[in-house]
Amino acid sequence: MRPLVLSLALLPSLAVAQEAEGQRFQLERTDNGLVRLDRQTGAISLCREDNGTLSCRMAADERAAYEQELDLLEKRVSALEDQLEQGRVSRDLPGEAEIEQSLSIMERFMRRFMAIIEEFTAERDQQEQAPDRT
Repeated sequence: MRPLVLSLALLPSLAVAQEAEGQRFQLERTDNGLVRLDRQTGAISLCREDNGTLSCRMAADERAAYEQELDLLEKRVSALEDQLEQGRVSRDLPGEAEIEQSLSIMERFMRRFMAIIEEFTAERDQQEQAPDRT
């Protein structure tokens, strides 16, 4: 994994960006460089200053969790690709019967919906035509 490289000249503007993000990241100096804490995820990155740039790498335990998640995702992708190859996942479009059934349901829905609208409109018209008896 490539380290994140930042110019040290950007550190003041980084502080402004941090404030704009609601203090998501916190940078702390250590004897060996900087530690960056992501306050939303809890991820910790170890950063070093080198030739005017700041390089950050994931901490060892974060890296292990990251690698584990990648392995899990690779297995899931492989399983889905196997299903596609074996034809267990259908790519077919719906048939005429399914389309007709869907349209029939939609037509019933729209007819019922329009009837409800007509009922409300009729009630409103009756209220507008009723004389004021006060």
